[in-house]
Amino acid sequence: MADMDTEGAAARRDLAVRAAVEQGLVGGADTAEPLTCLLDTAGIRASAAALTGAFAAALPPGTPVLHAFAVKAAPLVPVLRLLADAGLGCEVASPGELALARAAGVPAGRTVLDSPAKTVAELREALELGIALNADNPQELARLDALVGRAPASTAAPVGLRINPQTGAGAIDALSTATATSKFGFALCDPGAREWLVRACLDRPWLTRLHIHSGSQGVPLALIAEGVRELHALAEEINAAAGRRRIDTLDIGGGLPVNFASDEATPTFAQYVAALREAVPALFDGSYGLVTEFGRSLLAKHGLVLARVEYTKTSGSRPIALTHAGVQVATRTAYAPAAWPVRILPYDAKGTPRTGDPVAQDIAGPACFAGDLLAAARELPRIAPGDLIGVPDTGAYFFTAHYGYNSLPRPAVHGFTVTDSGEVRFRLVRPAQDVSEIVSEAGGDLRDALL
Repeated sequence: MADMDTEGAAARRDLAVRAAVEQGLVGGADTAEPLTCLLDTAGIRASAAALTGAFAAALPPGTPVLHAFAVKAAPLVPVLRLLADAGLGCEVASPGELALARAAGVPAGRTVLDSPAKTVAELREALELGIALNADNPQELARLDALVGRAPASTAAPVGLRINPQTGAGAIDALSTATATSKFGFALCDPGAREWLVRACLDRPWLTRLHIHSGSQGVPLALIAEGVRELHALAEEINAAAGRRRIDTLDIGGGLPVNFASDEATPTFAQYVAALREAVPALFDGSYGLVTEFGRSLLAKHGLVLARVEYTKTSGSRPIALTHAGVQVATRTAYAPAAWPVRILPYDAKGTPRTGDPVAQDIAGPACFAGDLLAAARELPRIAPGDLIGVPDTGAYFFTAHYGYNSLPRPAVHGFTVTDSGEVRFRLVRPAQDVSEIVSEAGGDLRDALL
């Protein structure tokens, strides 16, 4: 993630909270929204610069590199446009994500398609548009055998194989993609697999890439680097068997973990590159073009959920703050709180950080199930009705990927910048969802369809 100015980012955040209240984006019970979400555009640009700079400093000049943002982490067109302006492309995993990337103006040549369940139509479209794609399994490869010869020669879509190095799990099983039984990619260590993969590439001159994604939240840098080392070794083996450089690009995925415990942005992209250079020094000799697919590490630290406290109560002597932020914007936290804890930043009704003696309190969301909690028995200054709670580090996979429990509406998302004079300027990224839109999505125009 960004080698960023932590104090500066925190100061911008507090300025943005106060300005959001003053400008009526969130707050008062009768005059403002009870929930809104903020993105720090300066922080996002800093993350993008840290990523591109870390690799540029380690690679020979002229080495082809594409940093493709994982759209699933923040599927918002203005965000993709901002990242494209900062030099990044897009990694997509569905027709919807591809449509978002195209709407943001990201060229086909700076787009990568990864998915374990691509349809024939999706494969054909990628080949015709010239979008790089990585085949996930032998059956998909067989489909490509039938399609590649029919694609227009002018597109020259790069095609690769996704490899599962089977190097093991991290701390969160559900996010570990390089286990022995992972659903992703060609298993590298299964009996006969390596020989089969070498032959598959030798038989198909249009296979020019290998892809891996061994990192994710909870996976240490050393384990991520081990997977990349295995990918590089396989590429070298294929090229040696071919007698020339058949594999010319390595897509090393993303998955740099994020620190959710404090404002500190660690590990950094520079530390990630250092770990790779130690484990796979030849990766940086310019022999291969590189593709990366980072998502969470680019956006997480630059997002903030900001919700009004509607009521406070006590139950079994436990103080509880009932807010408008819960499972709909922090789904993983509600269902797996041990794996996805979040920080809570309390503000008063004017957007000033709350101070005072800490009291153990539950921070509850609005959904109708008992587990809809952002925090349990969290030591915080005493929270009162009308206060605001901020949930930082939520710029990826939280409010950007809304969950429609209880038909709760999607909150508005605003990007913000802070001028040298301290003025906060907001730009709407995604409007708040109207209840009429919820009715329409739920078949409101088809109400008599089952009669």
